[in-house]
Amino acid sequence: MIRHGKSKCIENNPITCKEFKKWVEKYDEYGVFEENSYPSETLERITKINIVMTSDLRRSIDSAKILNPNIKAISVPLFRETELSVPTKKLWGLKLSPSIWTVILRCLWLSGYSSQCESLSNAKQRAKEASEVLVECTKEHESVALVGHGFFNLLIAKELQKKGWKGKKKTSSKHWNCTTYSR
Repeated sequence: MIRHGKSKCIENNPITCKEFKKWVEKYDEYGVFEENSYPSETLERITKINIVMTSDLRRSIDSAKILNPNIKAISVPLFRETELSVPTKKLWGLKLSPSIWTVILRCLWLSGYSSQCESLSNAKQRAKEASEVLVECTKEHESVALVGHGFFNLLIAKELQKKGWKGKKKTSSKHWNCTTYSR
């Protein structure tokens, strides 16, 4: 599993909660920055892999193309990042940077707040389905890379470990980093 590259959406000025929802849309639409270099393990893995899968979000698709322009990736919505629930109330015009909103809203989501988005329970179920897709792909293709998203990759990794796959307990949260799991 590889985490996508850093998004070109770098706006980090204080915004309201309502504006944060629009910021997330931009974050999902923008591509990723190309780097001067990439982790050697990631490059080595993606060049030796038999099939590459991505989510259907641009930052995941673009990252796969950047890492290996010759590979034809299969994009599947199942591998999308978990959503953040944005409160519908104005919160008294409170303005925070998108990075702070992300932390707060992720903590609320982990605590059970999932108004108008996928719940943690549903995300775990989706991760279970995603892990089953990856396992089936390895039966046919032997090796599979998923260029995905930080938090959802973590949920998938937990599911793979439940199935007896070996690898790091926690996937890397750094952009472009690779975490390998094997049977």
